[in-house]
Amino acid sequence: MKNILPIVASAIFLLACKTELKKEPIAVNYPNTAKVDTIYSHFGTEVPDPYRWLEDDRSPETEAWVKAENEVTFGYLENIPFRKALQNRLEKLWNYEKVSSPFKEGNYTYFYKNDGLQNQYVVYRQKEGGEPEVFLDPNTFSEDGTTSLAGLSFTKDGTMAAYMISEGGSDWRKAIVLNAQTKEMVGDTLVDIKFSGISWKGNEGFYYSSYDKPKGSELSAKTDQHKVYFHKLGTPQKEDQLIYGGKSDEKHRYVGASVSEDQNYLFISARTSTSGNKLFIQNLNDDNALLIPVVSDTDSDVYIIDNTDTKLYIGTNRNAPNTKVVVADTTNPSPENWKDFIPETENVLSPHTGGGYFFAEYMVDAVSMVLQYDYDGKLVREVKLPGIGSASGFGGKKEDKEFYYSFTNYKTPGTSFKYTVENGESVLHWKPEIDFNPDDYESNQVFYTSKDGTQIPMIITHKKGLELNGKNPTILYGYGGFDISITPSFSIANTVWMEQGGIYAVPNLRGGGEYGKKWHNAGIKMQKQNVFDDFIAAAEYLIANKYTSSEYLAIRGGSNGGLLVGATMTQRPDLMQVALPAVGVMDMLRYHTFTAGAGWAYDYGTAEDSKEMFEYLK
Repeated sequence: MKNILPIVASAIFLLACKTELKKEPIAVNYPNTAKVDTIYSHFGTEVPDPYRWLEDDRSPETEAWVKAENEVTFGYLENIPFRKALQNRLEKLWNYEKVSSPFKEGNYTYFYKNDGLQNQYVVYRQKEGGEPEVFLDPNTFSEDGTTSLAGLSFTKDGTMAAYMISEGGSDWRKAIVLNAQTKEMVGDTLVDIKFSGISWKGNEGFYYSSYDKPKGSELSAKTDQHKVYFHKLGTPQKEDQLIYGGKSDEKHRYVGASVSEDQNYLFISARTSTSGNKLFIQNLNDDNALLIPVVSDTDSDVYIIDNTDTKLYIGTNRNAPNTKVVVADTTNPSPENWKDFIPETENVLSPHTGGGYFFAEYMVDAVSMVLQYDYDGKLVREVKLPGIGSASGFGGKKEDKEFYYSFTNYKTPGTSFKYTVENGESVLHWKPEIDFNPDDYESNQVFYTSKDGTQIPMIITHKKGLELNGKNPTILYGYGGFDISITPSFSIANTVWMEQGGIYAVPNLRGGGEYGKKWHNAGIKMQKQNVFDDFIAAAEYLIANKYTSSEYLAIRGGSNGGLLVGATMTQRPDLMQVALPAVGVMDMLRYHTFTAGAGWAYDYGTAEDSKEMFEYLK
């Protein structure tokens, strides 16, 4: 339901603009929110916090406040005269078959499929020449449909599987093991798993990560001591072996474990924040082997891509802000022994392997380019993509002769292609049938100048033949944080917006990862204002070039993007007519005291860091 309000609010704005409705104020009687005299101090500065009581999400007072707010909100939404028409159009467009790219596990090929309006995608499988059958249907996990599939991992031979479920959208997960051939449960259900994948060690058991369960609220209590465990099949969870983490003098907020494809090595990554990690390796063929450090600091991001015997292929942005691939031996894996395999370029690299080759996925001004290399580092070919947009899924097992990748952009629904590794041939595998003609729309990339002179790319999508008269309702969407790259993707909600005459514009702000680590670092801590300036400059570009005007502009973002919208609407309330800051990080002085928020300090800094940082955040 969380995505519906922005869609409806945007639609109200759009239809009001299209029909030139009179700007009559709408009376909304919000419930009174109590103010409590709570004051705290940072570096001698008193900070009033009158709504601190709402931080207790389990109190009867907070529950009553949420209920009253919801009554006002839905009382308003349910009286919108064209809401039903909007719902009908959304439902019609959403009601098309959606199929993921297939992947092979054991004797089966698996894929995810949604018939149209199902709450959850269903996992299907089929043998070669056979008919598809349901393997897992998350729509049956709970009566109200709020339990979802949150991860699925198979053993190397494909005979066993473990899947995780999320109940009510919680980050706390449960893990269930299946005999993949019979679909029968094996052993007990594991509980209290959080921010974790599942990586199998043969058919013996698997590695997973979690925190100690908080004593307070699961939704808000701080969790900052991540640990890796090994669960041996057939044993109770309380006997799971602690592999890494848990030291009182050393906290790692995000720890993950993975097993090499050849099952010879365990790799462990340990982070204190969302950027930078330590990396360790352990020989799984030696019961007495210790974890050997590959990188002992958190100054860079580093991860193992693959190995051949004792030769490691490592992806890293260490001394390479745009990422490169290096090689090292397991006997001397530290950075001073690294040798370049795929050197850094001016474009950001995301490396993968499959079919006995490396696939170097590059972002070129936030759109995809893919190069294929052999294991000697020789360029084989540039992969011919079906257009300008986002390609993903280049990778698979070493023995694969072919695999599947997906392609999308702002006007093209996700489409999958079969790729043959030896000749580089791409063949259409599946294309959705949807009541939408992408040929009626155009998507153009422009570059505009931010406040400090930096050139920022932005993709603007709309119906062909649009008149640049300054009266086009426009949604400007942004994120700008955590090294996350915003690349072109298709959205039904945006489609409904554009077919009504709306413009959808997405700039690639600093703080993201579109141009590597330097681009990310240019939008963090004391440089965070750059992100807001980039977003403001995007709005000013759209207005100056007559795409829209302040009266017809809406800005939108979620989480870190919610902070972006919150800051922009505070600094430049004149710039837009509508602001939609979804689940925004808004309390910049205390965000790090809740859940895993302390891990965001690399991007934001904290009010405790220094007086200067406190003043900047305030």
